[in-house]
Amino acid sequence: MTSEDQRRFKIYTRTGDKGTSALYTGERRAKDDAIFEALGTVDELSSYLGLAREFCEEANNGLEENLEKIQCILLDVGANVATPRGSASQFKLTRTEFDVDGSLTNELEDWIDELDKSLEPLKNFILPSGGRAASTLHVARNICRSAERKVVPLIAENMADASVGKYINRLSDYLFTAARHAAKFEGKAERIYKKPK
Repeated sequence: MTSEDQRRFKIYTRTGDKGTSALYTGERRAKDDAIFEALGTVDELSSYLGLAREFCEEANNGLEENLEKIQCILLDVGANVATPRGSASQFKLTRTEFDVDGSLTNELEDWIDELDKSLEPLKNFILPSGGRAASTLHVARNICRSAERKVVPLIAENMADASVGKYINRLSDYLFTAARHAAKFEGKAERIYKKPK
């Protein structure tokens, strides 16, 4: 094996072939463990944000840079979730702390407020739609809510930082607002809920 081969990150390790995977702490757990359920949903969210980012870039609606930053932040969310607070070394706990000063969550709020300035006040429920960019942002918002439901029990058991839940909660608000912005940017009228007759 050459030194180049040794430096390359191997995609397969075979260590998970029996249905377990390792946390950042080195502890092995079943792949259907609550931590891996949360990690998988956060990863799914990031992948869908990648698709949304592509559509936003095509539409040139100005959201793509924020979405890419969020994808990077979600890797940090995953690192925190993969390091159970009760069983990790102090070094690993410190290394995977998330949004200790609240600045990332505050940034989402700033982005929401900025986008909201150009949007009509909500008076009715709206139906997820509004073009490809907006629709994929709505789907990402749904996945974000699912990620939140998976993370909340981990926070309750002191396995993940509370700041993770706060960030994911605010992120779903941002994605809703971003979807409305994307629809408006493309000139798509919001579809309003009407009680079926």
